[in-house]
Amino acid sequence: MIHPHTYIHPNARLAQNVKIDPFTVIHQDVEIGEGTWIGSNVTIMEGVRIGKNCRIFPGAVLGAVPQDLKYDNEKTYVEIGDNTTIREFVTIHRGTTDRIKTKVGSNCLIMAYSHIAHDCIVGNNCILSNSAQIAGHVIVGDWAIIGGVCAVHQFVQIGQHAYVGGGSLVSKDVPPYIKAVRNPLSYGGVNSVGLKRRGFTLQQINQVLDIYRIIYNKGLNITQALEYIEEEFPATDERDEIVTFIRESGRGVIKRFTKGANDED
Repeated sequence: MIHPHTYIHPNARLAQNVKIDPFTVIHQDVEIGEGTWIGSNVTIMEGVRIGKNCRIFPGAVLGAVPQDLKYDNEKTYVEIGDNTTIREFVTIHRGTTDRIKTKVGSNCLIMAYSHIAHDCIVGNNCILSNSAQIAGHVIVGDWAIIGGVCAVHQFVQIGQHAYVGGGSLVSKDVPPYIKAVRNPLSYGGVNSVGLKRRGFTLQQINQVLDIYRIIYNKGLNITQALEYIEEEFPATDERDEIVTFIRESGRGVIKRFTKGANDED
């Protein structure tokens, strides 16, 4: 299952049924889980941990040292969960002393030419479309979708089940369950279609809609809106996730779109 033109360091640990195509290089201290396929011309560098049944397409580079001048050759890692697909020419850099590792969860699809920088945490069931560029220390929640050619600023957080439209510049946090669209990036409503596909009930979706109407349409500041939501809405996982995310946001959350004089319809 391993082509003779592939180089595998003697210290690398490969499980059963791993298939590796020609001209791929596996460095030392790499672990690859059962059933994973790695295509041609892939480079997997020191400190990478890949789960079961993953697919790594040609040209990907995993585990290169971070593009961070503070990095001082410390021992850090990249972790990839099970059943994740990494397409052509994706780059994922290992962590620094901040989080020690860069992590991509299970059942993710990382499309061609995307970049995930040092110390990022990408949750489970996420999709990064072609050429999504994720700077260091970013957190992406479970089931989030980031459109093609997006640029995500360092330290940004994107909440679970959020959708970020293609071509966006993401410099503020994106709360969970919403669509982030337009330029500058703004609140574009609740990701109702995605929530329905994932089994959320109509009651759950309507509560999320009502919560974001308070946050974005009622004319309250963030502190007032969160206090109102906690007083007036019954406690649910969705309510608590939204309130906690916004309250703990380090960069502040995206705002409602305001039409300017030069904006077209």
